[in-house]
Parts: sequence; C-alpha cells; structure tokens
Amino acid sequence: MKKFVAIFVVLFTAWESLALATVGSKNAAYYGGTITVFNAAKDPVEGKLDTTSSDQLVFTAIEKHFIGKSFSIPYSRIADLEYGQKAGRRVGMAAATTVLLGPIGLLALFSKKRTHYVTIGFKDDAGKDQVAVVELGKDIVRIMLPILETRSGKKIEYQDDEARKSAN
Repeated sequence: MKKFVAIFVVLFTAWESLALATVGSKNAAYYGGTITVFNAAKDPVEGKLDTTSSDQLVFTAIEKHFIGKSFSIPYSRIADLEYGQKAGRRVGMAAATTVLLGPIGLLALFSKKRTHYVTIGFKDDAGKDQVAVVELGKDIVRIMLPILETRSGKKIEYQDDEARKSAN
C-alpha cells in the first residue's frame, strides 16, 4: 500500500506541474495584447521566440490550434520594454499530498512557482501603438531580456526589485 501511495504522489506531482504549466521552460507564450493573429485565442498561445535575426523578434506558435502562425516585431520599432514576475504557492499539490500523507503534505505550500512576463510596446507598419505580453519560460528569461534590450536600444523597466534580481 505504501508503494502505491508513493507512486501516486510522484505521478500526481509530476502531472500537476505539467498540467498547470502555461509554458515550457525553454518556450514562450503569447499572453495577450493587440496582435491580431491570435485574437481567437482564449488561453495563452505557447510558441518559440526566435532572436536569430538582428532585425526582428519572431514568435511562432507551437500550440495545435495555432501551429505555424507567427508575428514579428522589428527591434527598431520597440518603444518600451517592461519585465515582471508573479509568484504563487502550489496549493493544489499541497492539498493532494495532505490528503495522502497527512500534515506532512503541507510542506508543499513552501514551494513557489514563478511566471515571468515581458511586455513589449511597439509601433506597427501604420505607425499605430501596439503591445504584446509574452510569458517567458524560466530557462530563457536571462537570455531573452539582454537580447531585447541590446537589439532594441531600450532599457527594460522592472516592475519591482524582485523582478530586477531574478533577471540578473
């Protein structure tokens, strides 16, 4: 019975982290904004950010409903960049492990999940103001922010000191 409970806890924990993750650690997700390609999206659209071009940032969707659709933002048209993060407790995991393991399961409340967001303000081809809010996977945050700052020539505004620390 103990083996069954242990296996269930491991599988549930792994499932929860996969199911609740909105974006893979090396991917990004278009979270919202004025990009018309993803107007029909009800949830964030997961994709890849391509920074290989020195002229523009390209987001290409990998999610099944939007696969292959993309948008690009010329670095020269970026007006402002803002970075922030949101930290939350893993309440679902704590509840499940408490049911299975008793009070020791409450230890899961001490773990946090951070989501990283960059807001890009830019001008489109018609000169109109546009915005894209992109969630960054945890493994690309420290790579993406300096690239955006360097290629656009704009300084990133940090929402708070915690965001500044995690970006460095």
